[in-house]
Amino acid sequence: MTSFAPDSIVLNRKLPLWYQVSQSLRASILGRSPQDPLRLPTEEQLAGHYGVSVLTMRQALKELEDEGLITRHRRRGTFIEPGARRGAPVRLLGSVDAIVAQQSGMTTELLEHGPAPVPAEIAEYFPDLSEAAAYHRLRGDEKTGEPTNHARNWVRPELAARIDPADLLRWPMTKVLRDVVGADISRITDTVEARLADPETARLLQVPLLSPILHYTGVTYDTDGRPLDVAVINYRGDRFSFTVTLDAT
Repeated sequence: MTSFAPDSIVLNRKLPLWYQVSQSLRASILGRSPQDPLRLPTEEQLAGHYGVSVLTMRQALKELEDEGLITRHRRRGTFIEPGARRGAPVRLLGSVDAIVAQQSGMTTELLEHGPAPVPAEIAEYFPDLSEAAAYHRLRGDEKTGEPTNHARNWVRPELAARIDPADLLRWPMTKVLRDVVGADISRITDTVEARLADPETARLLQVPLLSPILHYTGVTYDTDGRPLDVAVINYRGDRFSFTVTLDAT
């Protein structure tokens, strides 16, 4: 039987390996195509793929099993749950693959894209630009179709020239920049604050005007410390929570 082929990652030794592996595999599962196989490779094959021990791989798989993304059957193997989808809590531990995983597994509609003036609220990140490539997407629950968040990304024009908008219907911007465009991402900073839904957000997310939302700003930097992409996302307050875990080591 053909097995599902997960993406590869470069591991950060400063973060727990099992966590990075689980998040990478999670992103691969949630971003898979419908025709992809549901059976995962064996523990030994996955451990070799990621370059970790079998014990680490088992810990990563247990995380996904507890979340309901996979099921493990003695002698038969490990299988992706056909209805697997992203749950509400968002947990970030500092890896790019964690960001990718949390942004995967939703239906996505590209509302508009093209050159646009850099808004005043993010102008500090693009001091050398008056205009950037803007992408506006509406994302929703795969099963119900209910809108869950809408995202605006502003990307440096030289990078946007290498972005196929069709890729943004399947993958998060972070993955497209890293794996398709080839951007050398060093870090992402995240800011989350509570706000009230303005008329546009209320209409897009189908919530009452002035209802609570989570307003997220994420800035992606390259190895020279230059911002490549600024994402501004409004999440439905009744569908998401954010938990940040700091690694003391």
